[in-house]
Amino acid sequence: MPDYIATPVVVHWAFRTIRDVIPIDLDRAAARRFLAARHLLAPPRSLPAGAASVMAVVDRLGSLQFDPLEVAGRNHDLVLAARIAGYRREAIDDLLYGSRLLYETYNKGLSIVPTRELPLYRITWDQNRAEHDGGTFDEHAPLVEELLDRIRRDGPLAATDVEPRAAIDWYWRPTNQVRAILEALAEAGILALARRDGNRRVYDLTERLFPADLLAKRPPLHEQRRHKLLSRFRAHGLLGRSGSAELWLGTVAARRSAADPDRPTRGELIDELVEDGALHPVAVEGVRGPRYVVDADLALLESAAGVRPAPRGRGAEPALPAVAFLAPLDPLVWDRDLLRRLYDFDYVWEVYVPEAKRRWGYYVLPLLYGDRLVGRIEPRIDRRAGILRVLDVWWEAAFDPLVEPAFADALTDALVAHARFGGVTRIALPRTARHRGLADGIRARLGPRGTIRA
Repeated sequence: MPDYIATPVVVHWAFRTIRDVIPIDLDRAAARRFLAARHLLAPPRSLPAGAASVMAVVDRLGSLQFDPLEVAGRNHDLVLAARIAGYRREAIDDLLYGSRLLYETYNKGLSIVPTRELPLYRITWDQNRAEHDGGTFDEHAPLVEELLDRIRRDGPLAATDVEPRAAIDWYWRPTNQVRAILEALAEAGILALARRDGNRRVYDLTERLFPADLLAKRPPLHEQRRHKLLSRFRAHGLLGRSGSAELWLGTVAARRSAADPDRPTRGELIDELVEDGALHPVAVEGVRGPRYVVDADLALLESAAGVRPAPRGRGAEPALPAVAFLAPLDPLVWDRDLLRRLYDFDYVWEVYVPEAKRRWGYYVLPLLYGDRLVGRIEPRIDRRAGILRVLDVWWEAAFDPLVEPAFADALTDALVAHARFGGVTRIALPRTARHRGLADGIRARLGPRGTIRA
């Protein structure tokens, strides 16, 4: 028999085997409290402005998805703005293209990860290199050499710096050969991003952008696969063993491949991470199958479940709940099935849904109030006019914003923070009848014509 000491919430092991692991039990309310705290959203915008806070968020979540669409803000900027007071996009751009403490690579889609973890993400470059070496690089060898020679000789290069060539089939649509080959060279780790000028990508040789000793490190393939899989649990905080395919994009498959019988399955790696103590199983009320928390989150889990007091300072429970607008690819909302079961919230990002089929809108964000998802909001930053426009807001059936005495102030604070993040000075609210009571209350809290007070 294993020698362990159990509490109602967490189990500590003297040694572990898979069959000895006893799941931690959480009710739905405790699970929501835990997720809000471990996502640095209890309360939102609790971190001070600056590079150190950006790194603190990335260190906690491990990986942020990069999406260039900028309607209410780019996805990764929205993730950071929800957690950092006074956040500006320049803070992460400097970390990506100045100090290079962060870099872009493919993890769950295009992602931002700590540069110190580059050796553990080399598998992405190596797999793409193997694919392109037998295909794209051979088929377009003269252009590959032309572009590399030009970068070696003249320095960083964007696709628009080169005369366009005939389009080729490339992923979802035909693309200019120059752009496609530069992308392929970056996917293979031969090039990397020197900077972005808006959405214009400027490339340089990877060896010029990262330290040689970091590029020389090559952890075993198994360790890299473990790290990529663990990054999903780090980012979300309460994933299970299955879920939609996009949750696991870029990691190992759920089933063994006949073409690569030595590659472990996702279940095998999860079991290994549990056995090693990197993950701990959790049973959540109303949620089928085990969920897992990373080892570093056990104290937060105990606090959320009421077993130990919440830590003072950052992450402590606020006196009043606050509002955050969550990015469409925020790690907290990755697992849509968990949102339905834990929050009774059905979220679909409809940016790629044809307009006639949308239930909500083009770029709609989940609205977090305390540890509840109470609605969704469609904000747009109109920098030319200097206005944050709220096109619409939709409330969950069980939530009435006028009944919650602190909600109007909390929503006003979130709107003002988002306007300042976007660099605008006015907020325009919907003038429909169903929003009149709340909108009038918010306007009364703002300056004249929705102008933000200094």
